[in-house]
Amino acid sequence: MPNNILVCHFNQDDPKKCTAEKLCKFKIAKKIRLNNIKHNYIVLNPFSSIFLLNSDRNFIDNGLVVIDCSWKKITGIFKTKFLGLNRKLPKLIAVNPVNYGKIGILSSVEALAAALTIMEFNEDAYHMLSKFKWGLNFLDLNANLLKDYSNAKNINEVIKLEIEYFNNKF
Repeated sequence: MPNNILVCHFNQDDPKKCTAEKLCKFKIAKKIRLNNIKHNYIVLNPFSSIFLLNSDRNFIDNGLVVIDCSWKKITGIFKTKFLGLNRKLPKLIAVNPVNYGKIGILSSVEALAAALTIMEFNEDAYHMLSKFKWGLNFLDLNANLLKDYSNAKNINEVIKLEIEYFNNKF
């Protein structure tokens, strides 16, 4: 497992349902403060204009950060310009109990696992998701998407895949 999986936690969700809290409890991720995000960390940011690509794996050892906040308050959180290499995930289908079947509304663990899979840390993504009853279903449901996104060489290929899979439904 890359040793720098980080959570910037805003404490906006029910702690019993919070996947980031569980990852920290199992010592799979570490909490980090907003002001401790470094310029060379990969920051998962759904508002970034740059997609996460397999080639970003070169930066994984610096740190992979998920911003854990409520989807209902997300625009306020992401008004802040985060330091780091801001990357958005391509469209995937959520399987978490709160947003099951919704496109792109991923839990923190789904986002981290997707990023790890796109960068070909498949066993690490599997280990992370195995801590949740529903977790491995995420990999099953999105298997073809994740494989194709992992093989994409540039942003244009990712956009083409999103259109192919989702027919502009996002």
